[in-house]
Amino acid sequence: MPDKSAAREAVETGKETPAAAPLYQLKITLKWSDPPIWRRVLVRGDMTLDRLHTVIQIAMEWDNSHMHQFIVGPLRSPVFIGSLEPDFGFGDDTIQDERSYTVERIAQEGKRKFGYEYDFGDSWHHEVKVEKVLPPDATHKHPVCLAGENAAPPEDCGGIGGYYNLLDAVADPAHPEHEDLKNWLGDDFDPTHFDLAEVNRILARRGN
Repeated sequence: MPDKSAAREAVETGKETPAAAPLYQLKITLKWSDPPIWRRVLVRGDMTLDRLHTVIQIAMEWDNSHMHQFIVGPLRSPVFIGSLEPDFGFGDDTIQDERSYTVERIAQEGKRKFGYEYDFGDSWHHEVKVEKVLPPDATHKHPVCLAGENAAPPEDCGGIGGYYNLLDAVADPAHPEHEDLKNWLGDDFDPTHFDLAEVNRILARRGN
């Protein structure tokens, strides 16, 4: 039954009740990672891509210190969607404004995939797959990370190939760069670690 008191309050205060939106279960996988580095998140379909970018950054535990873009459509004619940066050559003629696109708009079909690239130097490519489209849920207050495995690579380590070369060097005391790279990486880095509770704590703090 509709909440008449909430509707009355909206009329009296001039505040409209947000329209219900379906929920999208997305699986985000760092491409060419082995074992796979992935996260599963639940977000509203009306979430704009600039906000989805923030969710991905938090879930993957990236630092959000580099540029990014979403890549939608076939490889022969992709659409690039991201944050407009005219000073860096990213204007209206090369990239679409991510604030104008929602998850629901670019993922109309339940199994659709699209790309997300972070850091155009290291080129961390992610596959974002729509696993499920769920009905609206009034109890859903903010994005949630449902599961995940393995730590994201450290920033600025040279892309996916550089990351695995780094792990090999750190694991091999005979490697000529073993000590330097071990000191750079730090003793507390564990490639198998993923703190689901901490990610959700940050997502809850950032809101929807």
